[in-house]
Amino acid sequence: MEALPVEIITYILGFLPIPDRKEASLVNQTWYLAAQDSLRQENLFYNIPASSTSLRTIKTLGQRHVFNVKMANLDGSTTSRDVIKYVARYLGPHLRSLCLHGSSLTETSFEELLLACPCLRALDLTGCNSLFMSGALLAKEETCLQVRKTLSNLQELNLSGVRYLSDLTFNRLTSCSPCLTMLTLARCHIAFEFDAYYGSNNYNSSVLLSFRNLLQFLREQSSSMKVLDLSGTSISSQAMKSLAQVENLCLEGMVLQNCRDLTNETVSILCQHQSHLTTLDLSGCSELSDQAVLTICSRLPALQCLRLGKLPRVTEAGFQRISQLKQLQHLDVSECSLVSCTELVKAFSAVKRQPKLVSLNAAFCSLLRESSILSLASALSKSLRVLDLSSCVSLGNRSIQAIASHLLLLTVLRLAWCKELTDWGLLGVEEPKEERERATEKDAGPKFSRNFGNMGFFQPPPQDLEQDGQILNDITKQAVQEKHQASLNALTRLQELDLTACGKLTDMSIAKVICFPELRHLSLSLIPNITDNSLLAIARNCRSLEHLSLSHCVNLTDKGFVEAAGCLHRLQHLVVSGCNQLTPRTLKAVGQECQQLKGLDVSMCSKISMTDVEHFQSHLPPQSQTSIQSRFVGGADLSITL
Repeated sequence: MEALPVEIITYILGFLPIPDRKEASLVNQTWYLAAQDSLRQENLFYNIPASSTSLRTIKTLGQRHVFNVKMANLDGSTTSRDVIKYVARYLGPHLRSLCLHGSSLTETSFEELLLACPCLRALDLTGCNSLFMSGALLAKEETCLQVRKTLSNLQELNLSGVRYLSDLTFNRLTSCSPCLTMLTLARCHIAFEFDAYYGSNNYNSSVLLSFRNLLQFLREQSSSMKVLDLSGTSISSQAMKSLAQVENLCLEGMVLQNCRDLTNETVSILCQHQSHLTTLDLSGCSELSDQAVLTICSRLPALQCLRLGKLPRVTEAGFQRISQLKQLQHLDVSECSLVSCTELVKAFSAVKRQPKLVSLNAAFCSLLRESSILSLASALSKSLRVLDLSSCVSLGNRSIQAIASHLLLLTVLRLAWCKELTDWGLLGVEEPKEERERATEKDAGPKFSRNFGNMGFFQPPPQDLEQDGQILNDITKQAVQEKHQASLNALTRLQELDLTACGKLTDMSIAKVICFPELRHLSLSLIPNITDNSLLAIARNCRSLEHLSLSHCVNLTDKGFVEAAGCLHRLQHLVVSGCNQLTPRTLKAVGQECQQLKGLDVSMCSKISMTDVEHFQSHLPPQSQTSIQSRFVGGADLSITL
């Protein structure tokens, strides 16, 4: 390998997950250079804190020509100004994406930074209120002309949550970006109904951002604008009609999260005039009902991503035409309490072609039955990568066994609060008869005499439940005949697994099946029966772990963490809140072995005091950015950022 050119090593490393590439960079100088080239090709953001220790890092990043930088919460301090100057000098010429989330920069500092970034394609100014408060941003014509030349390649502009946005400042900034394809105005104060200057087309308000002005912008850039985000605004049906009918406007993406004034009529207007949409997000638009979903399925044939979370009025009937969305890849119906996914089963099971669905979020769909889960697992076996079934209370052992048998391409699986899952399900073993009988007796409830039952107070099960049970048995028998039920560790590609509050799980399954070489996120919080045996097995079998949550796992001890810490070299975030058996020994072991640790939560650990946390803090490296959270009985929350 040492004799190979850097380009060849870079190509080989490109097949590895990002954590493995980082480890490979430590082999020697050649591998380091190859790994940096490989990482630079990814869509990675480098977070740069506003501290004096960042200056040397910025110089190093400048030599590697990084493309994406995030600097959050900058202020007017000398340190922040130095960081901005270093970024402008060493990173600016190569930057393609710049995020200044929540920063309080002066107009002068911001303008100087922009002028140093001629290759910028994406600019995120979310919550940067100080830039727009005075209304003086880009007020000088000379500066505006220079910025216009610099931002000629800017395609994405995010102004989410900017409270002081006005027509004047919006026009100055957007006039410097003639090629914008994506504009985000989420939670901005836009005057849709009331406009004091309505009728005065040449007047731009210095106080508010008017919908009239936004329409004018869309008319001017209709040929390039592709994605518009108006989440959290009060857009009305009339405003949507005007927007959707802008001449030559052909949107591909529309994000309207939590626009509570949206109606079925509004959605119909949008679908009628913007029929080429590939992404539509209507999450939290609580006034929408089945009619809106039926309209979407009928009029948006090119749709690839549909998000309908938190729609309490949508029922299963709304998805009767879901099969018409032949290009659908991402579907979110989370927190739709009246959706059972039976229409999804019909749509994906009936089609002759293989479904393209990559991601399905059905979290908190309490009506989702186990028979539907088994059918979906079989129908989506060749496409699904992400599955979220959190708080689906009907999910049981047969469901998880079907998932493990069919959905072998899964990279993300979330089963939080699925309390019926047991060790037998994760192990892929049929539950012993005596265990089933014991569980049945426990859940059966009170018994009544024949005479009392015949009084009519208790009715036999509905016909649909009987049919559902028959379907469930048929599917299970077929699965057993075709293939032996697999255990959870058959999902070898998993990168994220959430089993939070699956309280019936124990060491018997956790220590055996949590064995995933690429797993980076794991949550076993609120599983009180697991012990150090599970912790040690996870540490040895999941060497890529970066986020580990074990809150309220009360049987974990210092001994387990002392032994496990040596295998968790990549761990960045650890949550052990409520683990009352832990003492400062755990802090010491984690601090010594987990050198990449960025976040540690020891809140509600009664045997770890504030003095222990301060001692742990004092032994961290000066450049450490570890965030420590702790809460003590009778005390206040403590959040320390180092």
